Amino acid sequence: MSKKRKHLDPANSLKDSEQVVASDFIRGDDLDDLLSKLIRSVEIAKASRGGLPEKIWMKQQFAIGVNDVTRVLERMPHSVTAHPAQMSSGAPTVSGRRQAPLVPLQAVLVAADCNPKWLTKHIPTLASTRQVPVLCVKDNKGGSVRLGHVVNVRTALAIGVKAKDSVLNKTIDEFLKDSKLVANEP
Repeated sequence: MSKKRKHLDPANSLKDSEQVVASDFIRGDDLDDLLSKLIRSVEIAKASRGGLPEKIWMKQQFAIGVNDVTRVLERMPHSVTAHPAQMSSGAPTVSGRRQAPLVPLQAVLVAADCNPKWLTKHIPTLASTRQVPVLCVKDNKGGSVRLGHVVNVRTALAIGVKAKDSVLNKTIDEFLKDSKLVANEP
């Protein structure tokens, strides 16, 4: 006996996800400016990493990839208004193991050149419930390649910048403030 499966229309599900996304795409000069500032900030912050291997240091500063960004967002409480020290209790879990302390995300960068689109369509919705801004990167040269260059991997569909009070966070703060000022102007 074979069960008939109901086939979902991917075009309808993508239309629904596009309505949820509230942020505009970052393109052109704004994108070049943001990525060059991020790369410079990474280089400056690497100089003060204190002997940690680069791969471990990158994982402390960024959530790299769709799965990692989703995992960090799901572990964040729905309200980011709580103090970060309160979010990471360090108490043993049901299984008796301790979880790593939670570091909330400051912002999420998502590449718009993802194919199929459903790989990243849940991130804007999940981030909005956690009050984390989403920056959608769209570029003719391949947004995923350019995002990967920031974190020294070949491609990255999503990057979450962890809130750790570093040079990277100051760069993202400046960009978010500038983009809000531009969005509020008539």
